Amino acid sequence: MPHAVRRATSADYSIRLASVSKVYGSAKTAVQALDAVSIELRRGTFTAVMGPSGSGKSTFLNCAAGLDRPTSGSVWLGDVELSRLNEVQLTEVRRQRIGFIFQAYNLLGSLNVEENVTLPLRLADKKTDPEFLREVFTAVGLGEHFRRRPSELSGGQQQRVAIARALINHPDVVVADEPTGALDTRSSKQVLELLRGIVDDMGQTVLMVTHDPVTASYADSVVFLADGRLAGDLPRPTPDQVAARMTHLGEW
Repeated sequence: MPHAVRRATSADYSIRLASVSKVYGSAKTAVQALDAVSIELRRGTFTAVMGPSGSGKSTFLNCAAGLDRPTSGSVWLGDVELSRLNEVQLTEVRRQRIGFIFQAYNLLGSLNVEENVTLPLRLADKKTDPEFLREVFTAVGLGEHFRRRPSELSGGQQQRVAIARALINHPDVVVADEPTGALDTRSSKQVLELLRGIVDDMGQTVLMVTHDPVTASYADSVVFLADGRLAGDLPRPTPDQVAARMTHLGEW
C-alpha cells in the first residue's frame, strides 16, 4: 500500500505570514510597504529575501520578526500569532524565540565575547548551559576567543560572536539583516558558510535579507519582493540566476 502523505502542520513551519500588508503614514502621505504578502518558511531551511530598493524587504523582515506590526493580516511564529500579542508579550517572544544578526554586529564593547553571547540568557533570567555554550562556540569557531573584548576582534570574528549570541536561546528562527554588508569578501564567505552550517548541522531556520546575489546563493531558496508584493522565488539559487532575476525586477 502506498504511504499516506502527511499534511504539513504549524509545527513544520517557523514563520508564516498570511495576507500581511503594512501601510506607513495616513491618507495622502500613506505608503504601502507590503501588499497582501503570504509565505510559509519550513523549519530547518535557509531563505534569502531580495528585491529592488524600496521593495519592502526590511518591512517584511521586521513584520516576520515581530519588530513591526502589520496593518492587516497575521504573522505566526510556530504556533504563536505575533500580531495578537501586546508589546510586553512581543518583547518576551523576540528575546526567547528569535535570534537577530545585524550588519553592525551590535556587540557591547564593555563585555567580553562570552558575556556578549550569553547576554540574551541573562536578560531572560535563564541559566547558561555550559555544554551548549561550548557547542555554539565550536560551531562558530570562537573557542579560544571567549575572554576577548569585541575591539580585539576582526569584523568577521565580531559577526561570529553575533551569530553565537543569536543561537544561544535555541531560537525558532534566526533573522539576519545584511549580515555580510560590513565584511570583506573572505570574511563574508566564512560567515555565510557558518550560516549554511547552522542550518545543515543544527537544524536551525534562517531568514536573511540581502542585496547581493553571491550571498543569496548560500540559501536554499530566494524570495523576491517588488513594490511590496511577492515576485516569485528561486530554489537552489546560483549567483547568476539571482542576478538575472534581479535585472528583470529592475534593480541592476
